[in-house]
Amino acid sequence: MDGGMEGWGEGWMDGGMEGWGEGWMDGGIERDREGVEMREARAVVYDREMATSAATSVDGYLAELPPERAAVVAEVRQLVLNALPDGVEESMNFGLIAYEIPLERYPETYNGQPLMFAALAAQKHHYSLYLHGMYASGSVEQELRTAYAEADMRLDMGKSCLRFKRLDQLVPDAIAAAISAVSVDDYIKLYEARRQR
Repeated sequence: MDGGMEGWGEGWMDGGMEGWGEGWMDGGIERDREGVEMREARAVVYDREMATSAATSVDGYLAELPPERAAVVAEVRQLVLNALPDGVEESMNFGLIAYEIPLERYPETYNGQPLMFAALAAQKHHYSLYLHGMYASGSVEQELRTAYAEADMRLDMGKSCLRFKRLDQLVPDAIAAAISAVSVDDYIKLYEARRQR
């Protein structure tokens, strides 16, 4: 190896920075390889990957976006609003447009926040539609995957996050069906069952 950095993938020694790949300790503070406090380093990585907003209203959120991006978010927002089951409310939470079951309806969440049912955000390089009902119900997820396959379209989705760059990458009827497929009562039951695991 060059420059005395033998085995750096497993940790190397240079001024006491053992195992920088895992983070190292300096006076009880975990630091990355540049010596930046890991708490700060994680925040920087998070900021790079996910755009968040300090807006307190959906209108304020849309006003922050460039007009062409606001138009995309507004159209998907309307799709979501039209498909939401009774008992889900729109708000701003966690820096994105949130569709939540209010605490008055279900106060026993793990974090004291309203139970997130779905969410929508304009990220730096794409849009994200979080469909937590799909994560809670495998059959709803499978129906969405089948609808995308039948439409001969690529579904870019993690556990519950559907990512897209353009409106024509969406199958609106399938998304609306996925959102409306799970009632608030059923979602709460699914949420409680998953929490028991």
